[in-house]
Amino acid sequence: MKKWFFFGLLFMTGLWSNAQLKARYLRCEYLQNPLGVEDPHPRLSWELTSSQKNMRQSAYRILVADDPELLGKGTGNVWDSRKVSSDASIQIRYSGKQLASGKRYYWKVMTWDAGGRPSSFSEPALWQMGLLDKADWSGAQWIAREVLPQAGVIVPFAHGGGQDEWGRRPDVLPLLRKHFEIAKPVKQATAFISGLGHFEMHVNGEKTGDHFLDPGWTQYAKHAQYVTFDITDQLKKGENVLGVMLGNGFYYIPGERYRKLTGAYGFPKMIAKLLIEYKDGSSETVVSDNSWKTAESPIWFSSIYGGEDYDANREKAGWDGPRYNDAGWTAAVVTDGPPQLQAQPAEPVRVLQTFQPVSKKELSRGTWLYDLGQNFSGIPAIKVSGKKGDTIRLRPAELITKEGAANQGATGSPHIYTYVLKGNGVEEWQPRFTYYGFRYVQVEGAAPEGNASGLPVIRELKGLHIRNSAPEIGSFSSSNELFNKTNDLIRWAIRSNMVSVFTDCPHREKLGWLEETHLMGSSVQYNYDIAALCKKVVRDMINAQTAEGLIPDIAPEYVHFDGGFRDSPEWGSAGVIFTWYAFQWYGDTALLKEAYPMMKKYVSYLKARSKNHILEFGLSDWYDIGPQHPGVSQLTPMGVTATATYYYNLTILSKVAALLGIKADLPLFQNWAKEVKTAFNKKFFNPQTRQYATGSQAANAMALYMNLVEPEYRNAVVQNLVKDIRGRNNALTGGDVGYRYVLRALEDAGYSDVIYDMNNRSDVPGYGYQLAHGATALTESWAALPSVSNNHFMLGHLMEWFYSGLCGIRQAEGSVGFRDIEIRPHPAGTINNAKASYHSVRGMIKVDWKKEGSRLTVNVEIPANTRATIYFPPGYDRAPVKTGSGRYSFSAIKK
Repeated sequence: MKKWFFFGLLFMTGLWSNAQLKARYLRCEYLQNPLGVEDPHPRLSWELTSSQKNMRQSAYRILVADDPELLGKGTGNVWDSRKVSSDASIQIRYSGKQLASGKRYYWKVMTWDAGGRPSSFSEPALWQMGLLDKADWSGAQWIAREVLPQAGVIVPFAHGGGQDEWGRRPDVLPLLRKHFEIAKPVKQATAFISGLGHFEMHVNGEKTGDHFLDPGWTQYAKHAQYVTFDITDQLKKGENVLGVMLGNGFYYIPGERYRKLTGAYGFPKMIAKLLIEYKDGSSETVVSDNSWKTAESPIWFSSIYGGEDYDANREKAGWDGPRYNDAGWTAAVVTDGPPQLQAQPAEPVRVLQTFQPVSKKELSRGTWLYDLGQNFSGIPAIKVSGKKGDTIRLRPAELITKEGAANQGATGSPHIYTYVLKGNGVEEWQPRFTYYGFRYVQVEGAAPEGNASGLPVIRELKGLHIRNSAPEIGSFSSSNELFNKTNDLIRWAIRSNMVSVFTDCPHREKLGWLEETHLMGSSVQYNYDIAALCKKVVRDMINAQTAEGLIPDIAPEYVHFDGGFRDSPEWGSAGVIFTWYAFQWYGDTALLKEAYPMMKKYVSYLKARSKNHILEFGLSDWYDIGPQHPGVSQLTPMGVTATATYYYNLTILSKVAALLGIKADLPLFQNWAKEVKTAFNKKFFNPQTRQYATGSQAANAMALYMNLVEPEYRNAVVQNLVKDIRGRNNALTGGDVGYRYVLRALEDAGYSDVIYDMNNRSDVPGYGYQLAHGATALTESWAALPSVSNNHFMLGHLMEWFYSGLCGIRQAEGSVGFRDIEIRPHPAGTINNAKASYHSVRGMIKVDWKKEGSRLTVNVEIPANTRATIYFPPGYDRAPVKTGSGRYSFSAIKK
């Protein structure tokens, strides 16, 4: 009672203060000031800030106008929500007048605190609608330089290399341009454009935007994405030119070099519509059609897998600007494209970091190896001088051979970048339509300054890291340097595999393997705001689902792999689990509704494949540590991981059906789950040994985490899990699937000390072992084998424990979007301080704890409009404390 009285006193103090809430960080469909919004009733969100404690919102008012001046005067001519009594601040549905295609809207919000005091209005924000109907693309046509004959289309793709009869030789990429006139002042100009596989748009000689590899990868037989740009400032009175370069991407994969897949939807093509609004109220459009002209670009080879070649002597200076003579160009060819266009919903890929060489070494005359110090996803960029026709080759690699040369043996070879000089001073170049995972760059045919000996001179070489530009929102550090380095190791694997899908690796495959979306989901979500990318990934799964209900292991599914590599329940269940996680973290009920038919259809598919409710197929605990080379699970039967995941799906669907009010489905899933649980325990649980199946770490942990263990046996199964780990001298055995659940089960049972002992070492396969062997990003195997990928998006589950276990930032049971927060720090081992921050959809959450002797001091920051409970570890003399928002410091003494 006393602690609740204390909280009430704090709450009333907040009411009596003069502080006010203030809305900031306004977002529409997860993004700040997005262009190309397609939802006719977009969701609006904001954060609340206050200098005072215990601040809650009691009401809000949203104004939306189609003119910023009207909004500035306090008029919402499109929507005035009036005062709405609610504490909701995320996912508020727009409910005003019908929104017009392509139109821009401006909005702001004010709030009232719990005492009824109004805030001032927020700073204004905006969003612009995309093209909402197919008719809005009227007049715009898909155009290309050439069209691939139907006999050359290879869909689905074939696994591995092969001959493509209709391949171009050489594989030259196209340029397209359109001239148009502007005679009066422009108020606003917007370009809606898609280029497949990728495009780069220029207006009057300047590149538009800073995106890389636009648009995102999709299932092209069903739809493609378009991108929206504001080009108002790029236009001028008189002659204007819109220029487009096209790349192959996953739309067309040429041969000649390494390719994981052989496939072709068609040759590169584009569609565009430019909407120009004039200050006098009139408007006009410029569309893609056969009035556009096309020619060959200087890029004479480009492959998402094999690299890119550029001949500067083929450049057409001024091609993308006015007053260029295009008389020698040919008319674009009108062709077909994907049946549907959708606005790109997530942040684009961008260049986000630059790496300078930490060393360089001569391997032989004209061959130098540059070390950039970090394994990352990206491209090299060079400044070079030499004679006309000199040719330089760049060979990126994440490892080197014993002789010190670039080693692409495990990552797809050859992947090469070639540049042919035009001999005109210092030339700058970087690839446009491909990327690779690398740390080293082997330069062939050139040398650094001072070492040239008649060769072309490398004036500068740097690495450009590319990834999805979702904001980085989390941080972690501790007094344990190995854990800090482990956090960086995992972070670089995430960064390197977060593009328009979550890839497995940034070189050999670049495919959207789905298991990590949920197994690594929480680790990613603590670090990056992937709310918009979640929607893209879920829609990829919806589009990849087969008529039978299968969600394949990869999405988009460009290739049909065999056996468990296409149909493994731990992978396909991302359609259920990842979608649910997205709701829990971001409160996206609309995404649940959109995905619900997919989720339901998938569990029905699993039921049809089950035998007595047991599933015994798939990859199981992929890459666990057993006696053989890593691969398909060695220690845990596939029936355990597959069936446990199947059961977990059903428990989630029970919650989703209840949440969405689908009453008829609720008892269906509840009863179905009970039947699977009964069958699972009957087949795999040994009541004498109190273990599941083989007693592997993965088997016992998955049963614990997914609540398959009956209450009377729960503690015994936990003890058996701990006993197995301790009996192996604290060595881990869990793999890609199982290890996450080992950590979850141990953390939930209060055994963070075991997690610490398992991972605070470098003498056995694990994170420390990888670091000790020179890894700078997570490797595909626990043992950092050179024969597999050394930048891989799996096995990074310890990052989740850094945030949720060691520092204790968690969400209360039943909470959505971190409305109800739990802080449960758990000091472990010899760590004497740790801190983490996570910028949730409602605001910043921080924990910073320090242990001095028997005293534990915990400093926390809780965002406005939320509440928290701070728990102290067992053995400390402090009961849980409930707080509202604000900054607090608590101390406790170990008894």
